[in-house]
Amino acid sequence: MFGWNRFHKSKPCVLLQHLATRRTSSTPPRLVLGIETSCDETGAAVLDETGRILGESLHSQKEVHLKTGGIIPTVAQRLHEENISRVVQEALDRSGVAPSELAAVATTVKPGLALSLGVGLRFAGRFVKLHDKPFIPIHHMEAHALTVRMLQRVDFPFLVLLVSGGHSLLALARGIDDFLLLGQTLDEAPGDTMDKVARRLSLIKHPKCSVLSGGQAIEVLAREGDRLKFQFRSPMGQHYDCNFSFAGVRNQVTTAIIKKEKEEGMEQGRLLSCVHDIVAGTQHTVASHTAKRTHRAILFCQARGLLPRDDPTLVVSGGVASNEYIRETLRIVTDATGLRLLCPPAKFCTDNGVMIAWNGVERLKEGKGIVSFTQDVQYEPKAPLGRDISTEVRDAQIKLPLLKLKIKN
Repeated sequence: MFGWNRFHKSKPCVLLQHLATRRTSSTPPRLVLGIETSCDETGAAVLDETGRILGESLHSQKEVHLKTGGIIPTVAQRLHEENISRVVQEALDRSGVAPSELAAVATTVKPGLALSLGVGLRFAGRFVKLHDKPFIPIHHMEAHALTVRMLQRVDFPFLVLLVSGGHSLLALARGIDDFLLLGQTLDEAPGDTMDKVARRLSLIKHPKCSVLSGGQAIEVLAREGDRLKFQFRSPMGQHYDCNFSFAGVRNQVTTAIIKKEKEEGMEQGRLLSCVHDIVAGTQHTVASHTAKRTHRAILFCQARGLLPRDDPTLVVSGGVASNEYIRETLRIVTDATGLRLLCPPAKFCTDNGVMIAWNGVERLKEGKGIVSFTQDVQYEPKAPLGRDISTEVRDAQIKLPLLKLKIKN
């Protein structure tokens, strides 16, 4: 019986470890099906262990949630339930792979929206039981961190910045399941902040933004704005750690919006004349705050000898990592500190089945985290990434040198 109400902390059985690690040069590449339902994207993909994408499918709920002004968990759950069977079958059909040919099934089980995670886990449970396949539970943030290794060679250890609508953190990746957490958001994620600012400004009513997410709308309109017209402060300037506070940015922007609405005699819900300048200032402050915390993380890792001397790397992933302005701000930091900056293509930064399948491949290769379909697995909406050493970063009291951010909007 494949139970899904408890999580066995036991190690993978010896047989599964043996099967996962015993390979010969004549053995054909093993195939992994990945399933993603942590938030509002229903994704599936089939990969071989070389990282070749054989087939994938993705159903986005973005348009539905744009109309409701944000993600409603019960709506997200219903849409996952309506689409997951089709999405998985499409990925299999496009790959030309039968379920019997799969080596394992990998599925996101943490962290994320509880109702969304439950849909993917229940589906995967039925699937692996029906086809007698090993199961690989996936940590969503680990998958984001490791996606770049599917695209090019990136050896451990490397620094990783994950920024999205639901998460913001800095960590040192030392292995596929070995992370040191340097800092994380204390309130809300940067994508969430930009979405809320976009809703407060009613950007969906702008002719260029009617089908864009809040973050995308801000990036588009900021190109026509002056980021210096509204000089919002980067939060936590006197906190010498790597944590983030994007709610602090949002509070400043909201105050400025209210003031301009009064000055222009404008009711909430109508577009302000200075909307381009407000979003340019918002994007710049989010980018600046992110860059400063990342800069401190780099200096901390360098001081502690945690990064290699040859080709030290910063990997940036998550939905917000597709913002070009934020990428260029981070490039100024990596150029100044001697790191290589790597960002997966935008389609791999957002949630998708490919990154889950790849994380499954990495685990399959090392024989880590593989469970039998007879074992119980539980989803975990709130799950930390690795070992938290953020207090060590704070205690180091690293002050940042001044860097000039010369970026075009």
